[in-house]
Amino acid sequence: MRAVLASGSPQRREILAKLGVEFVVVVSGVEELSGGDPEFEVLENARLKARYYAAHTGLLTVAEDSGLVIDALDGEPGVRSASFLREDASYAERFAEIYRRLAFRPEAPRSARFVCALAAMRGDDLVFETRGSVEGEIAMEPAGTNGFGYDPIFLFPAYGRTLADVNEDEKLWVAHRGHAFRALADRLRGLSGVTSKET
Repeated sequence: MRAVLASGSPQRREILAKLGVEFVVVVSGVEELSGGDPEFEVLENARLKARYYAAHTGLLTVAEDSGLVIDALDGEPGVRSASFLREDASYAERFAEIYRRLAFRPEAPRSARFVCALAAMRGDDLVFETRGSVEGEIAMEPAGTNGFGYDPIFLFPAYGRTLADVNEDEKLWVAHRGHAFRALADRLRGLSGVTSKET
């Protein structure tokens, strides 16, 4: 089955391919939302992307948005996780800024969660929507070389390691994207008449 994925990330395509769904990647040009609850923003941004590309392609379109929500930082970086600090910042720089801000709140809990929202639209119709999350905490220091993004600073308590310090199967089983993408794959397998085109 092939459909349009409104995301410029090759990692998203790889994860979905493992679950048996093939997508044509469409680089997202939709602006991130601002204001409001950080977890709700992630969901709204996914809907906005899906609606935009569904309207422009006429095809079933799946959009994904995700973010790291840190309680001690009032939900930051949230929906702006990919552009936190500045657009061209390295993740090492972003980690350093997160640790700098946490240092000003030493008594605050280090609880955090990754949130992933997926929305599938055909025209103006919302065909499917789901959200996945994984609870954890910010590690005392970055660890691990697997994964991407904020994985090295996200400690998953059940493993006692960061998500960058586990293998891909261990991560996919518990991570926010794994939960959301499995639900999406199951739903798309039940849809008929899905086509695709290069964009």
